[in-house]
Amino acid sequence: MNRKGFICTGFAFAIVVLFFCNLFYGTVSIPVSAVMDIFFGKAVEKSVWAHIVLQSRLPQAITALLAGSALAVGGLMLQTLFRNPLAGPSVLGITNGACLGVALVMLYAGEMSGLFYRLSVVSAAFVGAFAVLLLILYFSAKIKSNVSVLIIGIMIGYLASSGISILNSYASSDNVRAYVLWGMGNFSSVHRAQFPFYAGGILLGLFFSVLLIKPLNALLLGENYAANLGVGITSVRIYILLVTGFLTAIVTAFCGPVTFIGLATPHLARMALGTSNQKMLLPVVILLGAAIALLCNMLTVIPFGQGLLPLNAVTPLLGAPVIMYVILKRN
Repeated sequence: MNRKGFICTGFAFAIVVLFFCNLFYGTVSIPVSAVMDIFFGKAVEKSVWAHIVLQSRLPQAITALLAGSALAVGGLMLQTLFRNPLAGPSVLGITNGACLGVALVMLYAGEMSGLFYRLSVVSAAFVGAFAVLLLILYFSAKIKSNVSVLIIGIMIGYLASSGISILNSYASSDNVRAYVLWGMGNFSSVHRAQFPFYAGGILLGLFFSVLLIKPLNALLLGENYAANLGVGITSVRIYILLVTGFLTAIVTAFCGPVTFIGLATPHLARMALGTSNQKMLLPVVILLGAAIALLCNMLTVIPFGQGLLPLNAVTPLLGAPVIMYVILKRN
């Protein structure tokens, strides 16, 4: 078995282990034997255990797995496109656009609750994210420089953040608190009726990212070299931004603005493989992103049933040291 195969097998095994750990471990203590009995359809001591495992922990684990893969792939494509190690899914302002849409609903939608409220939040996040994505695509078609597109994306993100700050200053304290809690991210907010759209959208985005492997490899050698190979730089840039924006919009809409996974995972994959070849890197990034998201989801559980930590309180603990190491290594 070659190095790539060995690494992929190792990460796949880690995903399986972490996936089951997410089912066994939580704020409510459930025996491992009871969890296994639930999956085999056997009766357990407490009926509420089956509800916790099947209706909470299982969907949460699948949500984390898919979100981690999507964010990691988005980070890899943006770092390759912009040739910048600090490029990530949130750098173009798409995440901020989603947050602005959610802020409008959460802070000023009045008294809403239940399914309609959740659907309104998800819809607002999509509208905000895709509004920013369309702006980025428009500038991308007009501007030849990738650096300029990156800077414009950052500026749009700042404008969206400014809008959120203004909305917060006029909103009630309860609404501001609800928005802040949403902004901390979580993998538990995808409900059964929404799950086919969430999973289908991410799998579709991952499929199109695989189709971009060849032009991504060409971009590694520089835009001039890629153009000489027949790669349409402007069109490829638009495709990459579209796929990345789509994946980022889905994850942000359903899970909130999850930080650091998309930024740090590609660097960890490069260190593990020792190559930037997208054909080798992309599958490993998908697996590693899923594993890291599952690990982060486990780490949000405070031991001894003391509650849950916000997701974005955990992800920097894993991601920030990786980024600092990359910066120091690049001197």
